[in-house]
Amino acid sequence: MRNVILLGIVSFLTDVSTEMIYPLIPLFLTSTLGAPPSVLGLIEGLAESTASLLKLFSGIVSDRLKKRKVLAIGGYTFSATGKLLLVMATSWWWVLASRLPTVLVKG
Repeated sequence: MRNVILLGIVSFLTDVSTEMIYPLIPLFLTSTLGAPPSVLGLIEGLAESTASLLKLFSGIVSDRLKKRKVLAIGGYTFSATGKLLLVMATSWWWVLASRLPTVLVKG
């Protein structure tokens, strides 16, 4: 029961932080970094494609490994790492690099 409550809290906090950051990415890319709108489309397209592919294969991987705790911890770690990369972004490449790991949890 304790693990379920802790995982629920972690999931909630991750979702809240993600929903606070992602609406600002288009403004950050175009205004602050000066990226063209096509770059925004490229980043979001790659992120959505990655999410779709991960949804397709994640259940199979989880069933075969039978180590769901490791996968959950890894996913939330990638998500936190992605947000740290976004904070350090000085070009749109960094935003792309930060956006892809976060998809592992958001899916």
